[in-house]
Amino acid sequence: MRLGILLLIFFASVLGFAQIQGPKIVVDNLTYDFGNVKAGELVKYKFMIANNGDDLLKIENVITSCGCTAAALDKKELKPGESVPLGIEFNSTGRSGPQAKYISIMCNDKATPQVRLTVKGNVILEPKKDPSIPIGARLSLATFQHDFGIVEEGKKVQYTFNFKNDGDEELKILDIKTSCGCTAAVTESKSYKPGENGTLNVELDTSNRIGRMSRNVSITTNDKEAPLKVLTIYAEVTKKENK
Repeated sequence: MRLGILLLIFFASVLGFAQIQGPKIVVDNLTYDFGNVKAGELVKYKFMIANNGDDLLKIENVITSCGCTAAALDKKELKPGESVPLGIEFNSTGRSGPQAKYISIMCNDKATPQVRLTVKGNVILEPKKDPSIPIGARLSLATFQHDFGIVEEGKKVQYTFNFKNDGDEELKILDIKTSCGCTAAVTESKSYKPGENGTLNVELDTSNRIGRMSRNVSITTNDKEAPLKVLTIYAEVTKKENK
């Protein structure tokens, strides 16, 4: 009699588990080490996210712990058995020594609603050069990120990044790209003399956006040491109130 009751409880547990399994998030690994990274270098890696459950997996949000780290996901809903790469970029500009940055993934997996990934590396600074040796053009920025805070959906917000040519040759802005059509970025000029200051005006359009946003602006110049600089802007977009 006792054995029968135990068997009944076991099979009931198995059936109950099968009924509530739902979506199941799985990541190929939770940590990636870039190793030694030259200061100013932009390094990339892709984690693979899969749905090993029996229902639709919804990625609700992806948050990075630092503006120097960006995460890009091609799609946010995975059917059972589907997978998608999560692209990670780490900008080592302005960093030195051991680094550890975190990416948090929020989803509708009831058993694991949040997964934290880690990327790390060791940023190496090059020894200072002899001041008598020409260094060429050099783009120096006062900051690499800006948070607009809470913004009502539909509004356009702007921010101006300040920079300077700290080199001894003319600085040339070769290209400016944004990670989304909702973001525009423009400089007042395409060339700057040694010691000259400049501005990069960035505009974010929050139309049809809700929740936490992060967008990147990539600047390509003739700075030989760091030809690519990546800026990040953030905003928490709230639903527009009906009046």
